[in-house]
Amino acid sequence: MDQQPAFQHEYNEELEKVQDRDFTHNWVSSSAFIFYLSVFCMLAFLFGSCFKLYTKGYDRNRYEVTVQESTKYTPTYK
Repeated sequence: MDQQPAFQHEYNEELEKVQDRDFTHNWVSSSAFIFYLSVFCMLAFLFGSCFKLYTKGYDRNRYEVTVQESTKYTPTYK
């Protein structure tokens, strides 16, 4: 009978150690990890988007657009 309480106490200590190191049981480390992961993902997405626009962005000289003379900033009328 003396083995049961000692075993239970040892089991509870081991369980507490595992839960302290476990990601799902430690709220502070899990929230910090999720925060830094989301910041990294947002920065990676921003960098990727900017790089894509820089390499394959809109080429202004590709298209020749005719603009009506009366709609310009300084319009000229006939």
